[in-house]
Amino acid sequence: MLGVWLNDMESLEAISQDDEAKQIFLRMAAMTRGGEMKGFLTQLARDEDLDDETKGTLRELAEDDTFLLVVEDYLQRTTVLH
Repeated sequence: MLGVWLNDMESLEAISQDDEAKQIFLRMAAMTRGGEMKGFLTQLARDEDLDDETKGTLRELAEDDTFLLVVEDYLQRTTVLH
């Protein structure tokens, strides 16, 4: 059980250190809270510029509401104000 928790913490910290990833996850979390994820998934499926692997990864993340909200919460709680 501890191993799973540590992997999750490592994932959250990795996201927090990557500005582009952080912005993507925050936008996806906002879409989740706003009930806009279905529209995003529809647009994602129609996007011909993305390869199937990228679409699959984004779809998997977009469908995991709990993870997106946990990422958002982690990022908000660990933001250091200067």
